[in-house]
Amino acid sequence: MAFEPLAPGAVLGILGGGQLGRMLALAAGRLGFDVAILDPDPDAPAGRVAAHLITAAYDDTEALRTLAGLAQVVTFEFENVPAASVESLTALGVAVAPGPQALAVAQDRVDEKTFLNAAGVRTVAFAAADSAEEASEGVARLGAPVLMKTRRDGYDGKGQRWVEHAADAARVFAELGARPVILEAPADFVRELSIIAARGRDGAIATYPLGENHHEHGVLRRTIAPARATAATRAKAERIAAQILTGLDYVGVLGVELFELKDGELLVNEIAPRVHNTGHWTQDGCEVDQFEQHVRAVAGWPLGPTRAVAQVEMLNLLGEEANGWARFAGEPETRIHLYGKREAKAGRKMGHVNRVKPLA
Repeated sequence: MAFEPLAPGAVLGILGGGQLGRMLALAAGRLGFDVAILDPDPDAPAGRVAAHLITAAYDDTEALRTLAGLAQVVTFEFENVPAASVESLTALGVAVAPGPQALAVAQDRVDEKTFLNAAGVRTVAFAAADSAEEASEGVARLGAPVLMKTRRDGYDGKGQRWVEHAADAARVFAELGARPVILEAPADFVRELSIIAARGRDGAIATYPLGENHHEHGVLRRTIAPARATAATRAKAERIAAQILTGLDYVGVLGVELFELKDGELLVNEIAPRVHNTGHWTQDGCEVDQFEQHVRAVAGWPLGPTRAVAQVEMLNLLGEEANGWARFAGEPETRIHLYGKREAKAGRKMGHVNRVKPLA
């Protein structure tokens, strides 16, 4: 059945009330939508800027029924939403976007890389392991060093360890909780790039300029965009994004993390079925940012233009760094985005700033 575009005044439901949910809610509000947030935290940052906050676990049957009664369409701010919750909402007659296939693929790193390879997209060599013995065999087959990651739930460098020697595989497997893992061969890359892309309900695709990313201790520190890149590199990244979006019959914004190799080839590191940290620069650097674009897509609106209007350096503010808001506010080229989190913890993303310059 065809999806009728949502008119302003409709309610958009969001599973998750963190910073991504907050920025989605603010974007939805600009387009005239009300937002309903479902989150276990009664003080969730997104809940404080939304019309409705449902405080409950993501798999709470009654809460999901309440959300379904409020929202005409539901999306999510992070990929570890229980698949059963999406199935429940769908059964209650609510459209959920992105769809269940994208969620399932992104929740399991082995399934993700298997899908990517099947879609014609290159990744590093990998192997799955469900036991210490299989982990040791996988390291021996791929050749150390390899990166061992839990198949599910890891983020920002958590749930992963380097295995320098095959003899260390069993110990590292135990350190990661003796859970199913993926083993990944290292990539001899020159830099990390990302592309933010969107697909509408009509199948239209829009891609943003490439970003160049710099990580510290497994956490994204800064993104510089648009990244300097050849036309061939840009075309490869756009083709990769389109293959993934089409293969997943995707609706919404997708983040694709890439390794650029010495020979110019691109490997996909990870995908994220949602708005993405490496796309925050679009808030002050593009005609329509990734948050509005996601709302447009899931609401059935036409996708907006993605042209860059400025050169941006996005810097994540971790922990106490957000307390420097007064200094940032005094910098004419700096735009501040704070997430409304009450407590600053070491390494916690409290906000970001976009430092804006004219395009070269």
